[in-house]
Amino acid sequence: MEMIKGGVTAAKGFLAASAAAGIKYKDRLDMALIYSQKPCVAAGVFTSNVVKAAPVIWDREIVSGNGSARAVVVNAGIANACTGEEGYSYCRQTAEKAAGLLSVSKQEVLVASTGVIGMQLPIERICGGIEKMAPKLKETNEAGNEAARAILTTDTHEKEAAVTFEIGGVTVTLGGMCKGSGMIHPNMCTMLSFLTTDLAISHELLSEALREDVKDTYNMVSVDGDTSTNDTALLLANGAANNPMITEKNADYRMFCEALHTVNTALAKQMAGDGEGATALFEVKVFGARCKEDAKLLSKAVVTSNLTKAAIYGHDANWGRILCALGYSGAQFNPEKVDLFFESEAGKIQVVKDGVALAYSEEEATKILSMPEVTAVADLKEGEGSAAAWGCDLTYDYVKINADYRS
Repeated sequence: MEMIKGGVTAAKGFLAASAAAGIKYKDRLDMALIYSQKPCVAAGVFTSNVVKAAPVIWDREIVSGNGSARAVVVNAGIANACTGEEGYSYCRQTAEKAAGLLSVSKQEVLVASTGVIGMQLPIERICGGIEKMAPKLKETNEAGNEAARAILTTDTHEKEAAVTFEIGGVTVTLGGMCKGSGMIHPNMCTMLSFLTTDLAISHELLSEALREDVKDTYNMVSVDGDTSTNDTALLLANGAANNPMITEKNADYRMFCEALHTVNTALAKQMAGDGEGATALFEVKVFGARCKEDAKLLSKAVVTSNLTKAAIYGHDANWGRILCALGYSGAQFNPEKVDLFFESEAGKIQVVKDGVALAYSEEEATKILSMPEVTAVADLKEGEGSAAAWGCDLTYDYVKINADYRS
């Protein structure tokens, strides 16, 4: 497997375009279009929030039905959430407009929105944006990158990842883009993820692969503890690589799952590191838990602890906050067996052994915690369970950004 440059246009047969439609933002790209030259099987995982945006309802109906798609239309600025029947009708109109310009069925057009909740979409601008994008569709990395920039809200940069791998003697590519900076705490964040691959695979296995991998990637990210109304991860496979069709859980399926995990992990970490106001990506690794589920509970408890996140911002090795968060996670362990470490590109330091503080250098710890990517490692020495979770530090700017988000 090889990481390559690119995103949603990295795989064969996928094109992208973007436009400045003036939906909410001025003088910036705010719409993206993804299109496959061949029919795709499509899978999706969506928010667990009871309050679901209209695009979530539209997409869920498509991927749970025949699971076929050709295009995705995305807008930034307005979430089309809590908008009633009118909002749902705008999903239908968006799909109809794209379908007419791309010569596909409206049931093959997925839609996604991100931004302010409660506002109605300016549908005439949405349709105008689609009219701008359809003739501009290209398969270049540049087109994919512009699409990734067009879907941002409070994000500070675009987020992309892609890999190539071998299936049945042919090269297969999987790429993706995502956005997410705030309202990030997925049970499947405001995160949107769009993945494309030229793999030939059944709808059932594609859906299972995405559903299972989300549990260990996007669902292990937290910026602020808020699960959005719009969380969506879509995966389209068009079979253009002409590999032997994957219809069973064999070595080829496992290779695809590994590639999917690689891309989703890369995108998840990019979202966590770009949390609103963040200065550092904060990763928490747990080893030696009684089981994997316990390890996931433990790692997410630490990465979501506001006290710990504030300590990371202050480059303060306040390990007591980590041990406290482990203790209220809901997982059972013996605190007198816990070892804790901090690590980054500046080095690694152990601060706790068997639940008791070591005589470590505060200066060295501060140096390690001053890097843009910081990891806390907990070894519980209870079993074989392990997991990783990703978040960011908690800064003054997080409050500033969210105090005036609607304006």
